[in-house]
Amino acid sequence: MRIMIVGAGMVGYHLSEKLSGEGQEVVLIDQDDNKLRRIERDLNVLPVLGSGASARVLEEAGIDKTDLFIAVTDSDEVNLISCIISKQYNVKTRIARVRNEDFYAQGTAQAERALGIDLLISPDLAITEEIMRLITMSQAFEVAEFARGRIELLGYNAQAGQPCVGKSLQDLRDLQGIYDFVIVAISRNNKTIIPRGKDRIEVGDKVYLVMRKKDVPPVENLLFNAASHAPKNAFIVGGGTIGYLVARQMEQKKINVRLVEQNSKRCEFLAEQLEHTVVLNSNGLEAHDLLDEGIDQADLVISVTNSDTTNILSSLLAKHHGAKKCITHITNPGFIPMLGKLGIDVPLSPRQVAANMILRFVRGGGKIVNITTLQGSDAEVIEMKIPNNDKFADLPLKYLEFPMGAIIGAIMRGGEIIIPTGDTLLQPNDNLVVFFTKDALQAVENLFGE
Repeated sequence: MRIMIVGAGMVGYHLSEKLSGEGQEVVLIDQDDNKLRRIERDLNVLPVLGSGASARVLEEAGIDKTDLFIAVTDSDEVNLISCIISKQYNVKTRIARVRNEDFYAQGTAQAERALGIDLLISPDLAITEEIMRLITMSQAFEVAEFARGRIELLGYNAQAGQPCVGKSLQDLRDLQGIYDFVIVAISRNNKTIIPRGKDRIEVGDKVYLVMRKKDVPPVENLLFNAASHAPKNAFIVGGGTIGYLVARQMEQKKINVRLVEQNSKRCEFLAEQLEHTVVLNSNGLEAHDLLDEGIDQADLVISVTNSDTTNILSSLLAKHHGAKKCITHITNPGFIPMLGKLGIDVPLSPRQVAANMILRFVRGGGKIVNITTLQGSDAEVIEMKIPNNDKFADLPLKYLEFPMGAIIGAIMRGGEIIIPTGDTLLQPNDNLVVFFTKDALQAVENLFGE
């Protein structure tokens, strides 16, 4: 497939890295020559200098031979114009990132139809959806859904005193009883481990599990002596688009919300639009103001200002005073690996969230049904279909020559969800949820090649 990406920022780079790494032919267009030269050294892409809103530049880049067009510059106008131009060359699929919320006033589907674009991505809407997915799982720092929500991949921090700490995977298999789960990975000291039976869970590990959604409560209790629940009291620091959208959806869930915003005019707008949220005119770093409002009793603090510094400091302040969990908006994903050491529970990069939505759309419909890149990790999870090939019929999983760096977490067969063991028999047309490190995707795809 020939893919043209307009915009060599963080989203464009992330997409170029993923797609070129899968053997796709990637053309990358940007107006910054130095940025293109750096990326050309790192990745196997064809760099083109110029504006994506120029028909001449697109023609020189080979738009007439392009299957997929993705516009992810920081300019809505460039993204939309370049997509509209690409339509004249019969490009099959067009994707644009758009920040202006006016495009979504009548709904995303209507905006896509009106503009003739297959997928519109709003970073603000994407991050709002991710936050709302995370709030119901108060004990987890990572949440991903598969099989239309019936399978969960969840990430947990292993802490002293929890039942799973010090136990090997074999010990935990003996404990699990009727509740099936697979520990698909352990992240330790920024290294991802695909564990085997003798590997033990240590304090400080990030533990990733796959399980049926209905089994989450008993498995959480069994392994972590904990129970996830929706927050009763939440603070939102930052009353921009994300803060406003999250507060509005939390109101619908009957969550008590206090929203902190520094701009007094914006506070007036928020107070008018939100029915039950308490709007506070403050910068989110005034400890006395926040303590007076009960931030020490908060179940959840969400920091979503436009400043990484404010988001990090307000989260640390909240945790210091007793807030149970923090979700922190981080524009620069380079900060993410060190934030866990500072005590920040869930760092969210809008660029990575937006890139993941694009990758899911691009890869959907074929052998790969769904894919999720985990925040702050070199690992991914895919939902993929086994080809209709007799060599997979009644094949025990333990005899499958599965690549190093990958593990099957669940199998979907018709309406049945199977959490597998080595004796589980595969069948053609099964859907698999596979966890893998970044170097193993090609080997997994090759294994299940037609």
